Amino acid sequence: QDAAGIVTVKDHRLNLVKDMGTVSDVFTQDTVMNLLGNVGIGHVRYPTAGGGCTAEAQPLYVNSPFGIALAHNGNLVNTKEMLKSMRKEHRHINTDSDSELLLNIFAEEFQRRRLSKVTPDEIFDTVRGVMRRCKGGYAVVLLINRIGMVAFRDPNGIRPLCFGRRV
Repeated sequence: QDAAGIVTVKDHRLNLVKDMGTVSDVFTQDTVMNLLGNVGIGHVRYPTAGGGCTAEAQPLYVNSPFGIALAHNGNLVNTKEMLKSMRKEHRHINTDSDSELLLNIFAEEFQRRRLSKVTPDEIFDTVRGVMRRCKGGYAVVLLINRIGMVAFRDPNGIRPLCFGRRV
């Protein structure tokens, strides 16, 4: 592992802690205490694509629409096509990470929907749109501010996906 991160949400504000290093390096007692809220997503990075810098540590985040954070495990095989599409949509991609591309594909697909009232069907349509565009093996967990959590994986179920709940 070379990076770790967690994002939580409280009062419609996303609280993000991520850095290079192992989980025990990144998360001290103080940093964990500052992750306010009752829902969050986390990620431990072991790079298979992209570089090794803090910008590629996950969760990754985009402001629009709503504020979306993503944790992704996988490898996309059509990144050149996706990058070209994102440039056409005037979305800025800042890293070599396929995870950043996937996050922006989701955000762009989601933003196409009627955003005044988000329904489960619109979210499912967004996920179907992402799955049509992203080729490869992947598992994705997204935290959408003011909406909730979304999780999906590639049609073949190649990558693991875990959901936990503390009661």
